[in-house]
Amino acid sequence: MSIWKPHVTVAALVERDGRFLLVEEHTVDGVRLNQPAGHLDEGESLVAACAREALEETAHHVKVESLVGIYQWPRPSGDITYLRFAFACSEASVEAGRALDEGIIRAVWLTPAELAAQPERWRSPLVMQCIEDYLAGRRFPLELIRHYG
Repeated sequence: MSIWKPHVTVAALVERDGRFLLVEEHTVDGVRLNQPAGHLDEGESLVAACAREALEETAHHVKVESLVGIYQWPRPSGDITYLRFAFACSEASVEAGRALDEGIIRAVWLTPAELAAQPERWRSPLVMQCIEDYLAGRRFPLELIRHYG
């Protein structure tokens, strides 16, 4: 008997001048667009994971400011269910020349309209949903999340 568990991930929503920081990355389904995002590491807080993933995937240091939403998405193939914590972040600084995570092609800044025009390139439907929720003003205080450790 196997024990089912979701894959816990974090995503950074970084907006600058009406554009959002995204990554172009290699996936099993081809090159896709996603927020800087990744898995929670053992012992790590969700907020720390979000800042780490943004740095590793885009070379941008970010300040995590609020929770935008929590999203549960089973992949259509049914093999994995993701539990995504998406955070609104501000851009703090960029590490020029920093190597990006394996599989990441580049960081790109896109408007919501530019992203909406290419749904076939989204890593998952969560990519656009998170931006729509951000633009709708959904923000929850970080104090909503308690990390003990």
